[in-house]
Amino acid sequence: MEKQKASEKHYLFTNQDLRKLIIPLFIEQFLAIFVGLADSIMVASVGETAVSAVSLIDTIMILLINMFTALATGGAIVAGQALGRKRQDESCEAAEQTFLFATIFSIVIMILMYVCKWLILHVVFGRIEPEVMQNCDIYLMIVTASIPFLAIYNSGAAMCRAMGDSKTPMQMSLVMNGMNLVGNAILLYGLGRGVEGAAIPTLISRMFAGIWMLSCIRDSGKVIHVRKIVGLRLKWPVLKKILHIGIPYSLENSMFQLGKILVLSLVSGFGTSSIAANAVCNSVCSFAILGGVSMGYALSAVSAQCVGAGDYEQVRYYTRKLLKFSYAALVLMNILIVLILPFIIRIYNLSPETGEMASRIIRYHACLAVLIWAPSFTLPNTLRAANDVSYCMWVSIISMWIFRIGFSFILGKYAGMGVFGVWVAMTIDWAVRMVFFIIRYRGKKWEFKKA
Repeated sequence: MEKQKASEKHYLFTNQDLRKLIIPLFIEQFLAIFVGLADSIMVASVGETAVSAVSLIDTIMILLINMFTALATGGAIVAGQALGRKRQDESCEAAEQTFLFATIFSIVIMILMYVCKWLILHVVFGRIEPEVMQNCDIYLMIVTASIPFLAIYNSGAAMCRAMGDSKTPMQMSLVMNGMNLVGNAILLYGLGRGVEGAAIPTLISRMFAGIWMLSCIRDSGKVIHVRKIVGLRLKWPVLKKILHIGIPYSLENSMFQLGKILVLSLVSGFGTSSIAANAVCNSVCSFAILGGVSMGYALSAVSAQCVGAGDYEQVRYYTRKLLKFSYAALVLMNILIVLILPFIIRIYNLSPETGEMASRIIRYHACLAVLIWAPSFTLPNTLRAANDVSYCMWVSIISMWIFRIGFSFILGKYAGMGVFGVWVAMTIDWAVRMVFFIIRYRGKKWEFKKA
């Protein structure tokens, strides 16, 4: 034991460092998913048409969130690599460029969302019931205004994790999600408002979090901080490094979410019960994988610093270690969900048909998540941190279009499996990703990629 401890002294992150990084990350992800779950339960009190509407628009919002998260991750990896090389000025410059680009880009996206509202509601979602359409319209108009604030928050949270500070985003998440939950309770239960009762607190809480994060990241006492806001200009050499990672990862996430939207259009054709069951499953299953997601964020931050230091032995060491943590978290979470599944279905106030449909999907998802989710989604964060983003992007996009989307239509529509077939297709996609990412990781090519 003493020899093992002595051999680990040269490692960049002690077990205590990892705990300080991982535990707040886990709490932050738990809060986000829990509040999302509580939101959908509260919205369910309005009716299944409201649940369906919020689910449809949130699918678009998740697409945008994933884009901003990917760009922020690109900036955080560049900043983390600079820290690994002991170059603090470069890490601060990466933070400044990330914030500036994210702000400009998010404002453009917000404007496009308003301009393209009719296209989203009538073309992307296909044929949906008039009441669901009306609720979609209301929810979209309100939450779209939160996009720039959300982009700023994600950028700051990524920078905090890059320097090992996951406590600050956790505290902000606690306040932001608390505001959202209390606002929903007041507007939905207290004032009896409709779908706007869920949208307004979301907007206000994101605005608050964005402004708070911008104030926090200006603190010069932090290793990574934004030195100035007024007078910032885009600097292509730095931005190029960020976008080299951020764009492929953003395309990967965007295509992944776009695939979900296309599949959701297919699910919409199965009827309101299938839409509602799919919405419930998305909320619950997001909770099921939150441990793996947390480990993915931690692995990205840890690996980036190790890559910056040029020590790939440590990269592999921490990858193995955090993958084990990821598996443990996935097993525990999914066992818990299966045990309390009858209670979950009951509090959603679903019809018997919808409840049975959701239960079947959640049990299936739990079985596959504990087996193949971690190597499919946690592992590639190591490759991205080492600048091997193009490989991850192409594997993810090709697998998604062929297996997730293709088999969704084959199994869901033509084989008559309905919404369950869509979820089976998703896990086929997971399995394909897992094989390709493991093969890549076991090789050496990813260790020689340059930003």
